[in-house]
Amino acid sequence: MVQLFQTLTGHEDQCERGHSQSSMRAAIESALSADADLDCTEITVTMIGPYAVLEGFARSAPDIVRATMIAEDVVGAGNVQSRMLRR
Repeated sequence: MVQLFQTLTGHEDQCERGHSQSSMRAAIESALSADADLDCTEITVTMIGPYAVLEGFARSAPDIVRATMIAEDVVGAGNVQSRMLRR
């Protein structure tokens, strides 16, 4: 099952004001946690402006791709940088 989240466009203006970065991070963390097939206990989400950075470890390469796709569903395609490693 794929759970779709509302994609926000034009959120860069909100991020520049600073009040949206923490809510975007929380939304990504919540979306990652909601995926029952993904172990996100070792994934850290950081926001740098309008970009989300995923760091940490995943069980497999498909899990890294899945986590990136989930984050992109929240902040928009092209606004996620994955620095995750496979264990």
